Amino acid sequence: MATQSPFSLLGNLAERAAQVVQPPAWLVHEGQQRLVLFLNHVLMQEPLAMERLVRQSGRVALVQWRQFSLALLVTPAGLFNLAPEGARPDLRLEVTNTNPFSLVQAALRGDKPSIRIEGDVQLAADLQWLADNVSWDVEEDLARVIGDVPAHTLASLARSAMQAVRQFVGRRAGDGAQQLA
Repeated sequence: MATQSPFSLLGNLAERAAQVVQPPAWLVHEGQQRLVLFLNHVLMQEPLAMERLVRQSGRVALVQWRQFSLALLVTPAGLFNLAPEGARPDLRLEVTNTNPFSLVQAALRGDKPSIRIEGDVQLAADLQWLADNVSWDVEEDLARVIGDVPAHTLASLARSAMQAVRQFVGRRAGDGAQQLA
């Protein structure tokens, strides 16, 4: 007898909830502003990344997932800003997987989501380079606040916890594949 995974039940529940519950526009805008600040914080740690983006100054990339979208304008400084309302995107990136739980599972496995790309090839290549080569050094930022030793200890604990979660998700994904076979 095949049993249904609780993850698929949660995924279906999340799908239905996302269709019914829409966050207010002000909350979406504030979330987008915070995301842009975070992206710029990470980019400012990598001068080479900013240099690559300077070449794309004035270009707009639209990232879409389900009903959520984020239009990013590349600034002359090689950073991001929210694009003005109604700006025509030079590049469209659409995450094709609509299930949030399967996206989280894939991210925990270290997989990138499948994306449909339309538009400027060079901008897409530069954004792909950023995704492959720029990462947030959480430990360094944490060390500025609480010191080197506590930051290193917390980062080590977080890495161990993430490894355990990845192993759990990997086993669950393998179990689910065996049940389908």
